[in-house]
Amino acid sequence: MSFATTIGKTRHSFATLKELMAKATPHRSGDVLAGVAAASAEERVAAQLCLADVPLTRFLEDLLIPYEQDEITRLIIDTHDRAAFAPVAGLTVGQFRDWLLRYETDAEVLTALSPGLTSEMVAAVSKLMSNQDLVLVGKKCRVVTAFRSTIGLPGRLSVRLQPNHPTDDPQGIAASILDGLLYGCGDAVIGINPATDSAAAMETLLRLIDELVRRYEIPTQSCILAHVTTAIDCMARGAPVDLVFQSIAGTEAANKSFGIKLDLLAVARAAALSLKRGTVGDNVMYFETGQGSCLSAGAHHGLDQQTCEVRAYAVARPFKPLLVNTVVGFIGPEYLYDGKQIIRAGLEDHCCGKLLGLPMGVDVCYTNHAEADQDDMDNLLTLLGVAGCNFIMGIPGTDDIMLGYQSTSFHDSHYLRQVLGLKPAPEFEVWLEKMRIASEGRRLLPVGVKHALLSDGRFK
Repeated sequence: MSFATTIGKTRHSFATLKELMAKATPHRSGDVLAGVAAASAEERVAAQLCLADVPLTRFLEDLLIPYEQDEITRLIIDTHDRAAFAPVAGLTVGQFRDWLLRYETDAEVLTALSPGLTSEMVAAVSKLMSNQDLVLVGKKCRVVTAFRSTIGLPGRLSVRLQPNHPTDDPQGIAASILDGLLYGCGDAVIGINPATDSAAAMETLLRLIDELVRRYEIPTQSCILAHVTTAIDCMARGAPVDLVFQSIAGTEAANKSFGIKLDLLAVARAAALSLKRGTVGDNVMYFETGQGSCLSAGAHHGLDQQTCEVRAYAVARPFKPLLVNTVVGFIGPEYLYDGKQIIRAGLEDHCCGKLLGLPMGVDVCYTNHAEADQDDMDNLLTLLGVAGCNFIMGIPGTDDIMLGYQSTSFHDSHYLRQVLGLKPAPEFEVWLEKMRIASEGRRLLPVGVKHALLSDGRFK
């Protein structure tokens, strides 16, 4: 069954739902690169008009990647909750957008609906939404997770402290951790991207953070962002693993390029749960995603990159992660060309992930060869704060010296918390006051009274 509409004297037709979804997507360089983008703004509007009339139930029947070819498709269909879907089962995509924007559609309603939504339904409705719509719906969604700190509560904004170092030097990493803690960052996670993906290197960094966390009773969690198999090896060696990390994508073929399948993620989660290291919760997984990963792996099956991205959220959902982070501008201008496209993608990812019940954070970032600058990132940071983003990144001076990209700094959390009246995770707020680092959860005290962490010669 094809889709068609007429604008003026021009008849626009779309042969498949896959084509319709791609051409209804707001313009971005990755879809042009893949050859699936609309040829003009008029064709894009025509596709959006057609997509608005597609029943939501169509996505349960007309599968964009065949069931027998892709384990992500099988996961999406096999775990679909028809009872939860019932309130919107009679709606088209356009009607669903209107329903989401109603005053009556609040956090409680959206939480109940979440298991009934598939990735394709959510991707479709986001293509009809303005940036304003994405902010509003994202704000309505509330997803709370916990390990040693509680992430996602109303009025809270958490920060991943990202102390990367190009040679994994423990002293350099320790200095960055101390810097971030003194700025009140780290309640989401102290998470290091290792320069070397080996069990020995990962264990060294894990023990560094674990010693710090235990010595100063910091209510946070650690994560070394090595491959999931490295984390499994470390757990077998008795290393202090809090969170298991993995990059994920929205197709089985793309995940294969990452060296993972769903059953491997299940093994890792079971191993982490068995350690029982959490104090206020047991969400033990940390996933990262990003628009363009399926295309860069040659594994997008002709889908647009935003639909692939939302399918990645289906991968994350059954593993009940503490954190899901879309690293929105990291791959480069081949996929998101400029600040406008990065801002749009960040709002889409946050809103779509939240609708699917995930604890979304956003790495507000760009590469140095993208047509973007820090003002664009300030704009996206502000919009995400208004939209209720669970967490952001905290990097010394915004410049990740190991990964080579620009993100958000330790200072940026203070801007957002001050402008919007937000606080860190409650357990971390208490700790900051106890250590005389901050008062009222976010107001930094003078450097002279931040003596508690500095009393140890190792961190002077």
